[in-house]
Amino acid sequence: MARLLIVHHTPSPAMQAMLEAVASGARNDQIEGVDVVAVPALAATAVDVLGADGYLLGTPANFGYMSGALKHFFDGIYYPCLDATRKRPYGLYVHGSSDTTGAVRAVESIATGLDWRRVRPPVLVTGEPAAADLEACWELGATCAAGLAG
Repeated sequence: MARLLIVHHTPSPAMQAMLEAVASGARNDQIEGVDVVAVPALAATAVDVLGADGYLLGTPANFGYMSGALKHFFDGIYYPCLDATRKRPYGLYVHGSSDTTGAVRAVESIATGLDWRRVRPPVLVTGEPAAADLEACWELGATCAAGLAG
C-alpha cells in the first residue's frame, strides 16, 4: 500500500481547518490503496519520509518565511533522504495573514534541492479560509493521494 505523509505545522484555527480539508481529500472514499499519515513537523523524522511515497506539506507564513517547525523538519531530513526520495511527489498549502510569497519560495527551494516533484500549484490562503479555499485544500489532498493510488 502506498503511503502519503502529511507534514504540518498547525498553530492556528485557520491552519487546522486547512489540515482537516487536506486530510479529508486525501482520505476520501474514492481513493483506494493509500495510507494517509499526518505528523506534526516537529515530530516528523527521516524514517517517516523514507517510509512514504509522497508528501503534503503545510505551513503558516511567518515573517515572510515558512514556519520554524517546517524548517526544522527539512533540516533533519534533508541529507538522510536526499538520494532515496528523488522524484517523489509533493503538494503544499500555506496560510498567511497578508502574504505567502516568501514561505512558498523557501519550501519550493528545498523541495527542488531534494528533487521532489510538485504535483500541482500550492494552495495559498491569506486571512480567514473561505469555503473555496478549503475546497482547494481538499482537492490538493485528493490529487496527491490519487497520484499514489495503485
